[in-house]
Amino acid sequence: MTDTTQSVTWLTQEAYDRLKAEHDQLAGTGRTEIAKKIEAAREEGDLKENGGYHAAKEEQGKMEARIRQLVQLLESAQVGGKATDDGVVQPGMVVTVELGGEPMRFLLGSREVADDQLDVYSEKSPLGAAILGHQAGDVVSYAAPRGTQVEVKVIEATPYTG
Repeated sequence: MTDTTQSVTWLTQEAYDRLKAEHDQLAGTGRTEIAKKIEAAREEGDLKENGGYHAAKEEQGKMEARIRQLVQLLESAQVGGKATDDGVVQPGMVVTVELGGEPMRFLLGSREVADDQLDVYSEKSPLGAAILGHQAGDVVSYAAPRGTQVEVKVIEATPYTG
């Protein structure tokens, strides 16, 4: 069996549609608008001291980076409804764990799905990979960035409701 979870990003249909609309806007009218800004600024004269031109070029660079990010997200997206409510940790679940004696609650998945009230951990992160497939009561460990083993206990996993 081949493990493909490394390249998949879990998204709800709503999140996918929102990101697709953002991509379409940026790649269409967004590019047209920024090209017009650059052209208008270019017509103002000397490009070395043209703040409007440099600002428009910087904005264009940021927009193109976001378009590339959206393309990657959308191409690797696994679109589905809510995660199965079976208590097993999987992408799309709000997970509560005990880490270092303290409770910690977060969404396992993509930042593009979550609201700002909830921390997000990728299923590809050391913590996410360690708890993936486990359920309440399971105790697992993972290697922290400095190499020490960190023990984590899964307390609860429920589907993210947005």
